[in-house]
This record gives sequence, C-alpha cells and structure tokens, in this order.
Amino acid sequence: MDATHTKGRVTIPTDVDVVKETIELVDRWGADAIRDCDGTDYPEELRHVDAKVYSTYYTTRKDNAWAKANPDEIQQMYIMTPFHTAVSGEVKIHLMDHLYPDMLKVNSHDDITRWWEVIDRTTGEVVPTSQWDYSEETGDVTIRRTLMFHDYTVSFLAYIMWDPVHMYNAVTNNWENVEHQITFDVRQPKTKAFSMERLRKYIQDNPHVDVIRYTTFFHQFTLIFDELAREKYVDWYGYSASVSPYILEQFEKEVGYPFRPEYIIDQGYMNNTYRIPSKEFRDFQDFQRREVTKLAKQMVDITHEYGKEAMMFLGDHWIGMEPFMEEFKSVGLDAVVGSVGNGSTLRLISDIPGVKYTEGRFLPYFFPDTFYEGGDPVREAKVNWVTARRAILRKPIDRIGYGGYLKLAMQFPDFIDYVESVCQEFRTLYDNIKGTIPYCVKRVAVLNCWGKMRAWGNHMVHHALYYKQNYSYAGVIEALSGAPFDVKFISFDDIRQDTGLLDDIDVILNIGDAYTAYTGGENWADPVVVSAVKKFIYHGGGLIGVGEPTAYQWQGRFFQLADLLGVEKENGFNLNTDKYNWEEHPHFITEDCTKEIDFGEGKKNIFALDGTTIIKQIDKEVQLAVNEFGKGRCVYISGLPYSFENSRLLYRSIIWASHEEDHLHRWFSTNFNVEVHAYPHNGKYCVVNNTYEPQSTTVYRGDGSSFTLDLDANEIVWYEI
Repeated sequence: MDATHTKGRVTIPTDVDVVKETIELVDRWGADAIRDCDGTDYPEELRHVDAKVYSTYYTTRKDNAWAKANPDEIQQMYIMTPFHTAVSGEVKIHLMDHLYPDMLKVNSHDDITRWWEVIDRTTGEVVPTSQWDYSEETGDVTIRRTLMFHDYTVSFLAYIMWDPVHMYNAVTNNWENVEHQITFDVRQPKTKAFSMERLRKYIQDNPHVDVIRYTTFFHQFTLIFDELAREKYVDWYGYSASVSPYILEQFEKEVGYPFRPEYIIDQGYMNNTYRIPSKEFRDFQDFQRREVTKLAKQMVDITHEYGKEAMMFLGDHWIGMEPFMEEFKSVGLDAVVGSVGNGSTLRLISDIPGVKYTEGRFLPYFFPDTFYEGGDPVREAKVNWVTARRAILRKPIDRIGYGGYLKLAMQFPDFIDYVESVCQEFRTLYDNIKGTIPYCVKRVAVLNCWGKMRAWGNHMVHHALYYKQNYSYAGVIEALSGAPFDVKFISFDDIRQDTGLLDDIDVILNIGDAYTAYTGGENWADPVVVSAVKKFIYHGGGLIGVGEPTAYQWQGRFFQLADLLGVEKENGFNLNTDKYNWEEHPHFITEDCTKEIDFGEGKKNIFALDGTTIIKQIDKEVQLAVNEFGKGRCVYISGLPYSFENSRLLYRSIIWASHEEDHLHRWFSTNFNVEVHAYPHNGKYCVVNNTYEPQSTTVYRGDGSSFTLDLDANEIVWYEI
C-alpha cells in the first residue's frame, strides 16, 4: 500500500460467511467500523477485531412472539378504498381490493363507527354510520340509501402484519419461506414497557456492540404494496402509518377538537409531501414530533446508560423524527446515518444539526439487483460517488459506508478496487475541509410550504429517485447541493411571522407545479406574503421561478407575481388577449451554454408580458426569460433537470439576479464540467473534474487571477491559497 493510504471514517457490512473477506476490507478500505444488515448476523470471530461494531436494532419488529401475543398493539395505518359509483341504492365495497393480503389486516377490533369514515366523494359529505356496516365474513362495507351515480369511499384502519421494509427486502432479495415480521407499536403502554426492557436485555447480551443503529424508531413512512407485491403507494415523508386509536385519543386531548380520518386520508392523497398541508395535518405532525422524540430520548438515554452510542438511520420507521426541527436535538443522538443517492440526499444528512457525527451509506447496496453476473456495480458506484462529491465539498458528512451482503460484492474485484480509491479520496477531502465554512457567493432561500422541515428533500422520492413529472424541479435542488451558495429553506409561515427574514437573503427560489406545497398555492393570495416578497425584490432582491412559480388563480392572474417574473400562463382565460413579445435575446445567463438548453418536461403555454426579455422560447412558449422590478431582478425557467451545463445556467441566473455579474470570475472555472471550491479559513481550494473524461479549463482564483489546468477523469487537485 502506498504511503498516502490512511485509515478511518469508513463502515463496511459483514456476515458469518465472510469473516476473512471482512478483515481484508478493514485493511484495504481503511474501515474502522463494521455493521450487520437486515438478514445477516454478526460473526463471533469478529467480536474482538480493532473496529467499532454497529448493530442494526429494530424497535418495532423482529419479535413476532410479542406481536402475536398482543395483537391489539400491532401498528396500524389508514387506507382509503378506490372510488365506487352507486348504480343502485346500495353499494358494497371490499376493503382489501388491490392490497397485498399478507401485509395488511382490517382493524375491526376498535370502534369502526368512530375511527372509520364513509364519504360521498361527489358531495364531500360524511355518510352517517347508521347507513353502513362491515361484514367480518366477507370483508365488505355495505352502504345503504346511496344516491344514484354518486361516488363513495371507505377510510379504514388496518394492522400492519408484515413490516413494509422487511417485505421490500424479502421481495428484492428473493427470500423464500421467510417469516413475515409483524410491526408492533412502541407508543402503546404494554409494548412500550416491554420495548424498554427488550432494549436493555439486547445491550446486556451484546457487549461487543459499540453503536446501536436504530432502524429507526417507531413509525414507518407510508409504503403500501398491491396484490402482486408491487409498490402501490410510497411517500418517504408520509405520516399515514403512524396512527392508532390510542395515539389519536391523545391527539384529541392535546388539540381540543375531534379527530377525523380525513385529516390523514386527505381525499385519498394521504397528505403526501406535495399537498399543501391543512392546519389539522400540521397539528398532527407537530403532536407526533413531540411524542416520538420524547419516547426516542428514553431509548437513547438507556443506550448511553450502558456506555454505547445511539445512531439513527434516516429512513424506515423515521416518521416523527424530523431532523431539522427543534425537538430532534433534544433526543441526544450521537449520530445519524442515511442512504446517499445524490448531492441532495448527501446534504439531507450532512446538514442535520444537533448530532456529533453524520454518516452516509453509499450506493450500490450489495443486493442481487445490482451484483449479478453481467451487472456493472462499478458504474453505479462511480456515478454515486462523483455526484455526491460535489455536495461533500460544500458540507461534508463525517463518515461513509456501504450496506448489504458482502459476499456478493467480493465477486467483483474491480468494484472492491474502485471503492478502495473512494475511501481514500473521502478521507483526503474530509481532512482538507472539515470544520471550515466554504466560500459562498450569495445567500439563497428556497421558498415553499414546508421550509426547513423538508430541507434538501424537495421533489425527492428517496435515494435520489425522481418522478417523470418532477425531475425538472429536483434538478434545481441537486444543483444547489454542490453550488457555492449559502442555501436556506424557508416557509410562507416564516415570512408571515417575520417579514424581516428576507433582509438576510439575496435570491428567493420558488420551484414546482401549481397548487403544490412546493410553490404554495393559496399562500400567494395572502397580501402579507405577496407584499413582503415584492418589497424584497423592489429594493434589490432576486427571484427565480421554476415551473409554475407563485401560481394561484386569483384576481385576474394565474402567476400572482406575473408582473415581476414578466411571464404568465395561458390557462384558457387569456385567449382573447393578443401576445406580441416573442423575440429572443442573447443574455449573460446563457453565455456558457454549448447546446440547446434541456428544460426537461418544461411548461406549456407560458407567454411573456410586454417589456420582458425572452432568452428562449419554443413554438411561442417561453422557456427562459428575465425581467426587472424596481432595483430587483427576476428569472423565469420552465424546468431545469440536473446536469453540469444546467448547474452553470442556474449559477449564472443567481449571479445575474443578485447583480453580481462583475464578480463572476472569482473561484470560477470556465469549463462547467469542472468546479472550484474555496476554503479561505483553511487557506485551501480545490479544482474538481465532475466527469468521466479528461477536462481542460481556466481557473480563476478569488483575486481574479487565473491559470489553465488539465485534469484527468474525476480528478480533484488541491492548492494552497
């Protein structure tokens, strides 16, 4: 091994059949921590190896005997049936249609007239309980005296009889004849007392374990499978599986009004992260956050009592453990670990306050869906590392690691070699930049309904997966994750509570589709919000709108800040108004573009107002435009999927919107495939090639002086300032 090989800051998985290989990787990858995974066991032979031992601990599963003995304290979730149209005076709705039968079981044990709801979806009215009943034998709800051709749904509680993540792992890895792990509810009295003793016993029985890696605490994000064991509904931020009559009765006492299933069901949208949250749903989230963190703290205190560290996995049963909210710090966790799919997920972990260290689990997981004959795990690992590296250079995590089945990975020697180089490079990055604040050009705020609660999670599914309809927005967040800006996430409520908040910001971004939580919907009809944002821009601030920013049909406008953005959407109400502004103009923002701009899904029917400067339109539909308002500047972009070229376009947009064009050439690379990151406090800067090919560029230092540089594929070069 060469002299530059260092050790530490790396976690690897193990199992009983890969002891020799584990020891080999501890040396080659410089690993200082070893972990188990779902479906593996920690080898006796490694209990005395010179490395920290992480043990995956499941608070809500892996004890079916308890779950079966206490069926009333199995976890539950709310489900809504599909719509059923009444074609007679009676409608029968089978509750378990299109649901995986082994995962869920209808809860008719608790009072269904209190906790279920039948709704006439044509009128939105609740059907009186006297008009419907449930048959245990058939699994049907029968609704009587229905109105002809009205639609009906049933919202009901179901027990979670197979933990959704255990089911996902079993399906993905083709586990056969595996016992379905039942999810029990630690919030409830008997299970809570049992769980605290169970935790103590586990720690006492496993003295070799140094870190209890909670996976996670109590409530699974919303994950439902259909009858063919396919994912039917996924919301990584979903709260609909965090319910039970026991919890809901407590909620009612705290908020002082009766609970309705509709507060969770939300017309069938399940209050997913794109929905503008109702007051009742926010009340429920706040309540859950307080109660979950209070209970999690009890487990963390027990962990510390035995001299162990407590680490939380950012995923699985993590609902209520909102890492950017105040209550989270009170839990006293030592660390958070999460899966890193890209720069956004990296920052989702590395920006978490209130823990001693953060760790990223890199892809690919050592699962057979990647590690199979003919598979190319090296390619996935390269893309994952190079994509996340941009964000690490802005705000590093403290550790990296991998998960899954080591035996699979060892069958790919080139993968083992590549990850060895990644581990070494990570330690070099960390040593150079940890503890310092990187150079930031401007202060940027992403404005939506969630604010800091969903920091870096905007438009994300999980593990960097995108929907076809939102990658054009997620690309903006991804670009920001590795850009030299001080990025904040603020909400409309933040502005209402403190209009002076905008004084510490240079540019606001509003990104997404109309009527979603990410653009704000009715919040743009609030004069307090609109006036504050307009005042901010008029006095010199910048606004960048992507997609359908500030959209809400109100008082003759669809884009409520159309006069600032300089564009409006033709939604059928403006057809009689002639539009004459279609001429394109060259602009500072696009000076680095080498080809046609990729607007992704883009937007239809956007037109420019008189006086607006159009930079790009396609078939008389505006894709990119700029406008000035008072001393401020606004940019409209129809969509911006992530790419190095689009990252540069966003960078230039922010620079232009904040009147900084004259200072463009500061810590800057003329080649957008290459980026410069400076750390003035440490007296260092680096130039990084984000591509898999050699690149040449001119690098500008902070004083405006420059030099040319040739870089190898993926190369990163460090300099003293």
